[in-house]
Amino acid sequence: MNLRKTLATVLFTTLFVGLTTSVQHATAQTASTSSQSSSDQAQSEKRDDEINLDTQLYMLIATNQEIDNAKLPANLEGVVKQLRASLPFKNYRLAATLINRVKNEGRLNLKWIGDPLFASASNASERTPSFHDFSVNSVKLVRDNAGREFIRMDQFRFGARVPIQTAQTVASTGAGFPVINYEPTGLSTDISIPEGEPAIVGTLYVRPSGDAIILVVAVRRTMK
Repeated sequence: MNLRKTLATVLFTTLFVGLTTSVQHATAQTASTSSQSSSDQAQSEKRDDEINLDTQLYMLIATNQEIDNAKLPANLEGVVKQLRASLPFKNYRLAATLINRVKNEGRLNLKWIGDPLFASASNASERTPSFHDFSVNSVKLVRDNAGREFIRMDQFRFGARVPIQTAQTVASTGAGFPVINYEPTGLSTDISIPEGEPAIVGTLYVRPSGDAIILVVAVRRTMK
């Protein structure tokens, strides 16, 4: 009887030790896997944190007037071809190019004084500078369900104050002086665009000239 108890005790102890060892091994494997997953996630977040995005904002002027210099950057040829097929304008010219760098998931805000948008010797307002502002609340590199990468721009906003001649005063000497008022125009939107490819954001018609401001944006990633 004592022998049976001894054998049972030894068998139980062996099974208990084996079971405990298996549980400890499984726990260690789980902890190792979790640690590896956390490390991979931390490395991925670190890589994302090192990404900067170069933004290029192009401001085009669409007009039916003859222009002296209609040469556009080569990367805008596809955009202009698309515009010619959609809008009834004879010519397009580049009014401004703004290149800025922003951290991934960062924001961008700038203001500038531009040259006359609709230069002409016949109208004083068309020889007066205009004022512009451009902002994006968040510029972020994202992936869709298929793994394709896009640039998401939240609260993209462009604004301009364009000079418009509303009247003309006559001084006692007989000389005429134009009355210029600055009229606001602009747009605000949320967009997603393919990385590195110029995309048309919007069109702003300006009266009484009948011309239009075309906004084109391209974003490409770069490392520090």
